[in-house]
Amino acid sequence: MSRRELVLLADDETLSREFLQEALQSFGFEVHAVADGAAAIAALAQRSFDVVVTDLKMPRADGMAVLAAAKQADADRPVVLVTAHGTMGAAVAAMRQGADDILEKPIVLDELELALTRVRDRRRILRENRFLRAESIGGEMVIASPAMRAVVDLVQRVAKSKATVLVRGESGTGKECVAAMVHKSSDRAHAPFVKLNCAAIPEALLESELFGHEAGSFTGAGKRREGRFELADGGTLFLDEVGEMSPAMQSKLLRVLQEGEFERVGGSDTVQVDVRIVAATNRDLQAEVTAGRFRADLLYRLDVVPLYLPPLRERPEEILPLARHFLRPGVALDASAEGELCAWPWPGNVRELQNLLQRVGLLCDGGVVDGALVARWLQPATAAAKTVVLTGAPTAAGDPYETLIGRPLAEVELELVQRTLARCGGNRTRTAELLGIGVRTLYNKLLEPAGAGTAART
Repeated sequence: MSRRELVLLADDETLSREFLQEALQSFGFEVHAVADGAAAIAALAQRSFDVVVTDLKMPRADGMAVLAAAKQADADRPVVLVTAHGTMGAAVAAMRQGADDILEKPIVLDELELALTRVRDRRRILRENRFLRAESIGGEMVIASPAMRAVVDLVQRVAKSKATVLVRGESGTGKECVAAMVHKSSDRAHAPFVKLNCAAIPEALLESELFGHEAGSFTGAGKRREGRFELADGGTLFLDEVGEMSPAMQSKLLRVLQEGEFERVGGSDTVQVDVRIVAATNRDLQAEVTAGRFRADLLYRLDVVPLYLPPLRERPEEILPLARHFLRPGVALDASAEGELCAWPWPGNVRELQNLLQRVGLLCDGGVVDGALVARWLQPATAAAKTVVLTGAPTAAGDPYETLIGRPLAEVELELVQRTLARCGGNRTRTAELLGIGVRTLYNKLLEPAGAGTAART
């Protein structure tokens, strides 16, 4: 049975208070009723109320004081003011100070129910928007090493400029989190933070994803569509795996960085945007320039502020703080589990650690993760590394498939993808070529963090 929402009702008129209390209870609320503003303010300090319904004119403290106290503790908490005829001017002033709705006495029950539905829906939407924004931009980073503190210090120094930032590091080190930190620390934090993984989009569609297209510009383009640059106008555009772009796309990106303008696919109108670029790569772009696969002038444009994220194995002091952060509430690590975590080299970096902690947090007994459980989910990768090679040739140790027998197919497949990616130094294009799949298919498989294997085992 779900918890009934708790309403704080404040009204100094006995008959009115009793009427409203019965009405609110009939709507399914639990009601705590008080006879003046001071009692309401005291109740707010003692309990957490979902909604506040308060009269405007009351002894000891009026509805404005109750409104202020309610919003100070929880800015999203709905407050409905009830006022007598002739005081509507004061009620309008209260709306300007944060009241969510006003009702005039005598109260009509349908109007009261409608007002409560309206303010509760508004609170839900606010909270959903906040959650979705946090999901889009990313939550707070856990910083527990000198190397990462240096990264954060540099971010804080350059965030408020428009300078382009290039984040380097192995796959899974947290490049997207750093990009989000640049955005949140900038003057553009209120504007969109738009992300695009350049390796996950087929070459034929990447231009449309970046710059948009006009209706009829290609088969299936039924209407105009804005690209990521337009969506990010006034904000920040994060281009992940920018080193995977073809020379043709590099040239088009360079023009936008230089001129701040572009044309949609199939269009002739020039679109101007104000976008701050944060790019990321796990490639050595200077070596790519030398090899002729990346434009030197584009690298100069991107690498205005260089940031390097060291792999997790080079910042071992962050392993346990990150692990505790990734565990779901109510779950803890014992000493043996912490020892196993600290001894592992983490070839998949922070992403691998997060994956593991989410898994063992669900499978542990009694809310405690022990070393045996951690080792159980680390050991298969170790065994596979000893017996499985990229060519599939038998090893001197015997049958290379012996350790795979009896394991779920989805788990084996994911392990093969992850180990191939590690062998390729995080290069997803090369990994996809070796596995005989497309980059988009590879990306989708990496987004399924052993869920199929876990489900199969349990």
